[in-house]
Amino acid sequence: MGQVTFLPRALTGALFALALFAAGWEYGLYGVGGAAVGTAVAWLLGVEPERLAQGMEGFNACLVGLSCAVFLGAGRASTVLVALLGCAVVTVATAAAGRAFGAWGLPALTLPFCAVASAITLAAPGLGRVWGAGGAGLTALPKPVEGAAMGLQPTDAARGFLAGFGQIFLMPQWYVGALVLAGLLVAGPRVAGVACLGNVAGMTAAWLLGVPAVQVADGTTGYNAVLVALALCGVFLHGGVRTLVYALVGSVVATVFAPAFGALVAPVGGHVLTWPFVVTTLVFLVGARSFPRLAAPPRG
Repeated sequence: MGQVTFLPRALTGALFALALFAAGWEYGLYGVGGAAVGTAVAWLLGVEPERLAQGMEGFNACLVGLSCAVFLGAGRASTVLVALLGCAVVTVATAAAGRAFGAWGLPALTLPFCAVASAITLAAPGLGRVWGAGGAGLTALPKPVEGAAMGLQPTDAARGFLAGFGQIFLMPQWYVGALVLAGLLVAGPRVAGVACLGNVAGMTAAWLLGVPAVQVADGTTGYNAVLVALALCGVFLHGGVRTLVYALVGSVVATVFAPAFGALVAPVGGHVLTWPFVVTTLVFLVGARSFPRLAAPPRG
């Protein structure tokens, strides 16, 4: 579960699991269960032990399980069945994406999760025994601009900052985000600092461009920015001042283009997921290969 934020640390994963249980026991079960199912399927199919030990086979499945709980209703038997199938399928999708992107030296990121979760939400309305009221997770983007962010209050901004971390797991509660941030702090102040700067960059860009205050306050303007910042500063590119600036520009880009992704998927519920993070990160990683001062491999 820690690998959702590129951290192969058991304690980080445990804090993320605690965050999900704080949102509701059913979300905790879907998240932890999804990670377990994905890891188990990968083990049964003979995936390399190192990938299993590093948590590389569980994080996409964790997110797929959560997305089923949020979008289809956690208390439905059909949701459990769809989640189990989705977590198994995303393991295959992870292997396929790894092969395809690995040929170009690129990571698959959460693309397998996005692909499977998007397919589920596309198919669900046509399946009467699957479609149901969604939970209190990620809100649809974009919504009509009914009120500018100029009215954003400091308390709303603080809540949105913490909620931005929770929205990585599709949870909008500020206390969930606080526990996710604690999981990042376990990995070290540098990791948490980069994540916080990415969150602030995304929120600030959204506020300056007039995104409605309610969307800033519920964290939907920050979570893609957090993931982009982490990926581009210290994970796939070395950490440094230039790389940090590059990563923060990526965070802003992901935030600005999130409504565009929302418009594309609006007919099927507007679930943006982490598509802005995936596309922005891949573009910036390919671009970095032309910039020698950015393209050095990560330290350590």
